[in-house]
Amino acid sequence: MAKDLDGRFWDNRYKNKETGWDVGSISTPLKDYIDQLNNKDARILIPGCGNAYEAAYLLEQGFSNITLVDISPVLVAVVKERFSFYLNKQLNVICADFFKLEGNFDLGLEQTFFCALDPSFRKKYVEKMHEILKPGGKIAGVLFNRNFEGGPPFGGSKDEYQKLFSEKFDIITMDVCYNSIAPRKGNEVFVIFRKPG
Repeated sequence: MAKDLDGRFWDNRYKNKETGWDVGSISTPLKDYIDQLNNKDARILIPGCGNAYEAAYLLEQGFSNITLVDISPVLVAVVKERFSFYLNKQLNVICADFFKLEGNFDLGLEQTFFCALDPSFRKKYVEKMHEILKPGGKIAGVLFNRNFEGGPPFGGSKDEYQKLFSEKFDIITMDVCYNSIAPRKGNEVFVIFRKPG
């Protein structure tokens, strides 16, 4: 089994605080995007949710239909405790393999999940997001625009993402982030991909 689809691998990363991707708060590009959303009832999915700073911000802004999924039981227990007030009301938290997830969502927010997957799973990611998003549904978020030695994280390029996502999605936006946090400046692209329909 690939380590990125092994809950124990991610459990150990969280237990040992090997979470270099975790910036301790919602990233500026995601915050600025959420600030433009008007439909507070939209069904929002955050795959590979990690510490779910995006969910915290969404809840603060009054969004009412958020689903988090992560493969790490250790992390999911922490997230459920942190958000216990909202559980099974505005928020659903699932411990599962994203690729086995079922649902029908308006928006998938992408923040460090795609880059945690071995590149061999990228086509499968695109197909799964296409399957669980409603017609007109979107993927929005941040992808790395650089390469890494080893991984995770695994990098990529705008050209690669263009080829990969255009098979199933209309590419609405794919621009270098102007508002990345300082350590990631120039290394991220903000994307919006829309499922036709």
